[in-house]
Order: sequence, then structure tokens, then C-alpha cells
Amino acid sequence: MAIFRTARSEGPAYFASYLERRSIAWQLIALDEGAPVPGDPRIFSGLAFMGGAMSVNDDLPWIAPALALVREAVRTDLPVLGHCLGGQLLSKALGGSVRANPYKEIGWGEVRTSDNGVARAWLGELQAFEAFQWHGETFSIPPGATRVLENAHCANQAFAIGRHFGMQCHVEMTEELIRAWYRDGAREIADAASSPAVQTPQEVERDLETRVQRLHAVADRIYERWTENLSRGS
Repeated sequence: MAIFRTARSEGPAYFASYLERRSIAWQLIALDEGAPVPGDPRIFSGLAFMGGAMSVNDDLPWIAPALALVREAVRTDLPVLGHCLGGQLLSKALGGSVRANPYKEIGWGEVRTSDNGVARAWLGELQAFEAFQWHGETFSIPPGATRVLENAHCANQAFAIGRHFGMQCHVEMTEELIRAWYRDGAREIADAASSPAVQTPQEVERDLETRVQRLHAVADRIYERWTENLSRGS
């Protein structure tokens, strides 16, 4: 399977660890280093897109081919997984829109599982959990998809359509990645301090090890369901 990275600081992190524990082969396509977007998704068993500080509405050379690749993957029923920017990419590819969210979200925040059968198929009886957030934009639920996660500051936290799953929140985080983002994003955090959904470094690091372990338990559920659908191949 292919993992698409748009920034060196936003690699697959825990998602890669999950795949390796289950002996699922993957390759990194570093769009941030100029790697071309493949034209045919069927050379892979699935496509996963990670986050990034840019917008899918930006005029970047890889965005249009990435949208086309996602549309072709969905057309051929090849599983697509999106984390944050990747979720926005999936939404836009399927006819949704991406716009500014009413609040910037940075740090830990509770998300709720939506009350529908699709959400239960992906997350079982889990009603809520603490997710990690870092975004200023939000996606709409694209035509034919179902909202799976929501919260008070951003109504659309995840959606599913068939084998495909897009998230606004981050479930792939590790302790090291959270600390690095907070260190490198200090100015952005300070500029957004008035948002009720932005946490200080002290708040985000409280009980960090335990919170990350709980996040990984949720990630395991999502990744387990998604990888069940991977096609044979690379």
C-alpha cells in the first residue's frame, strides 16, 4: 500500500507502526520531496494520505493529480484513508468542500461517535474518546458518505463511505510527534490562543503517555477495519 506524505513533519507515525506489527507492506510517497503522484491506484492495495499545513484549496502541483487518484481509487473500490489534510482531500475528491472552521483546534479534545450504523460498524460501541487536533479548516460530508465522528468545535470529525474513511482529527500521533509539533508550532499556538479549542503545552502534555495509549487503542479499531479491506498487492 502507499502512504502519501505532504510534509516531513507529518509522516505516518503510529500508522506505520500498526502496519509493521501486522506485516502489511507499505511504501512512502514523499510529495514534499517532489515525488510524482501515481496515475493508477490499482498498483497498490490501498492509499493513505497524511496531514499537512497547506490547504487542499491551494494551487500546489500535486493536489489536482492527488484528487484524480483518489477519485479513481474510489471508483475502483480501492480503500482510501485520510488523516486531517488527507480527510479533506478525500472529501473534496468526492464532491465535498473544504473551508475555514469556526474555531482553530490544537491539542486534545473529545470527539463523539455519531449515532448511526456506519459509525458503529467502524467503532463498535465506543461513544466518545479524546482525539488530537491541529487544524483551522474543515471538510463537509461528501455526497453518499456518513458522518462517523463529531465534536463541539468542529461538526465533521470523520466520515465513511464504503471502504473509505476520512478524518479531521489525528489518531496517528505519538508522544514524540506531539512534542515536536508543539515546539515547532509555538507561534501558531500563541496566535490562536483566544480559541476555546487551543491548548497550552502544559495542558497537552498532562498525562501524555496515558492519553497517547488510549488514542492508539482507538486508532487500532479504525486501522483494523480499514486494513481488512486492502486488496492483494503492494
